[in-house]
Amino acid sequence: MRYRWDIAKDRKLRDDSQRGMGFEVVTQIFNRPYFLDQKNDDPEQYRAIGFVNAQLVTLIFEHREDDKGEYYHLVTYWRSTKAERRLYEKA
Repeated sequence: MRYRWDIAKDRKLRDDSQRGMGFEVVTQIFNRPYFLDQKNDDPEQYRAIGFVNAQLVTLIFEHREDDKGEYYHLVTYWRSTKAERRLYEKA
């Protein structure tokens, strides 16, 4: 799967002391087991909860398509909340 994201937002996330990782690192979430559900209908967004660098994170992304096919557009991420941790643990 291909991934894309806003470069300015990526820089902001890397510089944020609470987050500290860019989207390139966060794509690791898809390499391990993760919880997935639909977050919004318009635009259609999904929430993935899983581990990245030994930290449980929640990632919001959209399925998009261009002339080369489908890709995931990464919107934002944060450290998972207690409620999101419970969802992940049940999955």
